Amino acid sequence: MTTGARDRVRPSPPPLRPAGRLAPEGPQLPYSRIAVCVDASEASLAALDEARRVRIACSSDLTLVHVLESPSTLIAVAAAFGGGPVTDPEVELDAARSWLQELADGVPGAGIELLRGEAAPAIQHWARETGIDLLVAARHRGAVERVLLGSFAAQITHDAPCPVLLVPPGERTS
Repeated sequence: MTTGARDRVRPSPPPLRPAGRLAPEGPQLPYSRIAVCVDASEASLAALDEARRVRIACSSDLTLVHVLESPSTLIAVAAAFGGGPVTDPEVELDAARSWLQELADGVPGAGIELLRGEAAPAIQHWARETGIDLLVAARHRGAVERVLLGSFAAQITHDAPCPVLLVPPGERTS
């Protein structure tokens, strides 16, 4: 007796859905709260594109996160002696908030979070405190910048409280 093709076809499993948004009997995707680290670079915008794709696939919440890093002590000292302009922190904060909101306006339903401090530790602390499931970030510094400044990608992944998706520089897809 031969088995027909119909007998070999298995029913497809139920679709995957994000954690916390379905009945207990169905499978769950691991990401319900995604955060993407953004700055003014093209690589960062590529990371935002990838975060949007993951958000759609998982029906997740998405937050755009930017960190205003305090100027180093040497820059502050140089500015005090006429070596550069002294920035008004409130003006800088308002400008960053406006820029971040404008970026988020292009991502319907996305939230924003503006942090201060050193980028990687500030984001790690915030992600831990708010229960972020996935951090998305760009990997975009060149060799010289990595040597002089360190790699944000390496720093963010070192003590991240959740998985980190690093997006290499390249052409934007959206």
